[in-house]
Amino acid sequence: MAVRRPTVDQLKALAEGMGMSLSEDETTFFMGQIDGMLGAYDTIDAMPDELPPVKYPRTSGYRPSAAENPYNAWYWKSTVKGRSRGPLRGKTVVLKDNVCLAGVPMMNGASTMEGYVPEADATIVTRLLDAGAEIVGKATCEYFCLSGGSHTSSPAAVENPLKKGYSAGGSSSGSAALVAAGEVDMAIGGDQGGSIRIPAAYCGVYGMKGTHGLVPYTGVMPIESTIDHTGPITGNVADNALMLEAIAGADGLDPRQYAPKTAKYTRALKEGVKGLNIAVVREGFGHEISEADVDAKVKAAAARLKKAGAKVKEVSIPMHLDGLAIWTPIAVEGLQAQMMQGNGYGFNYKGQYMRSLMDHHANWRNRADELSITLKLCMFVGEYFIQQYNGGFYAKAQNIARRLTRAYDEVLADYDLLLMPTLPIKATKLPGPDASRDEIVARALEMLGNTCPFDVTGHPAMAIPCGMGAGRPISMMLIGKHYDEYTIYRAAAAFEKSGDWKKM
Repeated sequence: MAVRRPTVDQLKALAEGMGMSLSEDETTFFMGQIDGMLGAYDTIDAMPDELPPVKYPRTSGYRPSAAENPYNAWYWKSTVKGRSRGPLRGKTVVLKDNVCLAGVPMMNGASTMEGYVPEADATIVTRLLDAGAEIVGKATCEYFCLSGGSHTSSPAAVENPLKKGYSAGGSSSGSAALVAAGEVDMAIGGDQGGSIRIPAAYCGVYGMKGTHGLVPYTGVMPIESTIDHTGPITGNVADNALMLEAIAGADGLDPRQYAPKTAKYTRALKEGVKGLNIAVVREGFGHEISEADVDAKVKAAAARLKKAGAKVKEVSIPMHLDGLAIWTPIAVEGLQAQMMQGNGYGFNYKGQYMRSLMDHHANWRNRADELSITLKLCMFVGEYFIQQYNGGFYAKAQNIARRLTRAYDEVLADYDLLLMPTLPIKATKLPGPDASRDEIVARALEMLGNTCPFDVTGHPAMAIPCGMGAGRPISMMLIGKHYDEYTIYRAAAAFEKSGDWKKM
């Protein structure tokens, strides 16, 4: 079948959109030349696409009723049984609903994506099943993952299972809520500004954002390639390490990966923290919105690690406070160029493309009024700076990001880990039906200060529950050297063994 040829009017419109004017003679010339070039497109159109095979049978599943979805954390229930043997045998896993699971609907929290069904599995799906896991469905996430709160998902907000009426965090809201509620053993989350660690912190579970590129992002809907991460959310440290072992490593299809270094993370669980040097980062505390009990309990957690044998000392990394500013142009201009204008993938990307996802997602242009307030805000800022400053602030922020990376690395040259609150605040109340736009945006973006810098620099960072305040979890974040998730698990396991975090 031949691809559609442009009409004369379409060619003139293309030229006008690129600031060109064509004479009738030029129009005739280019129409003939274009027709000759499109033979290559006809050839490509006739060829089968190159997609990974689907290895495991599954049920198409169903969207659960309200009665079996009390937290609105499930998007879809389905059953995919993995190998009969393997390290994850007997473990149930839910996928964030930005992860492709062949034959099962995927909405990515967005009304404009409803009805999309992928035809291939993400790499991490195949790896989980190869390791013996049973995938039991898809978890609700925020509208195109653009919220740190759990109130922007379509069609309804996700409730925190530990505190009804409060946020479960975002954007991996359903993933963390289902683990915290005990409905699944493990979940996959995604993290571009904190979206694994934020819901893990709000829900009192463990969330690991590994080093950028450690876990292949292939088959997960992108936002911005330089900050895209995917990884495990679990109810304990051992499951987290076990899950990361199953999904980490190069797949040859993801351009975010550059010789990732993996380890046997479960071996770290019994090593303890004796001899580790841990730096408590002063700038991670005392933010304008910081809650006193959060700062106090995270410092008490540091003291527990010291009592367990670690050397703990406060340090200053002033540039940490610039991390949110550096992240912002990268995130908003990058997502506008790649996820929205580029239909998820954009160009200059040597890896696996999901063409069906691109085609379905492109329909947002016909339904743009439905997009969430937080997404619209980021799109407006991103498009404005792309148009008015030619992407220069994105470029400058990426350049300055190397300086931020060095600032952390200089301290990590003398210390094994950095420590700070995952978030400066505890879970907030879900905005009500009459909430103002200002409140909706505030509850979505207010908590990013400590999490988003490590998406920019790519350092591994883990959210670890370390106490309660007013019935809501408080979380400590440990940050390691690139590809040193092993040491984070050493400290996380030692802290977990030091006592029941809910009583701290």
